[in-house]
Amino acid sequence: MNRTPVSSSNLRSVGYDSATNTLEIEFHGGRVYQYFNVPESVYNGLMNAASHGKYHHRRIKDKFPYERIR
Repeated sequence: MNRTPVSSSNLRSVGYDSATNTLEIEFHGGRVYQYFNVPESVYNGLMNAASHGKYHHRRIKDKFPYERIR
């Protein structure tokens, strides 16, 4: 999945697959997680948030099923 770099102290890059509603986030340090069944509106909210890390913590983390892929 192609990811877009983001300016964040916690997140390095973010990608989204609208066909499968899969959100992929790379964190500083190299960990990559995929979050499943994420509406596109949540992805758009993350990309437009003033703080990507805070948005992730409040709206995504522990709200959607996920898997660490790296």
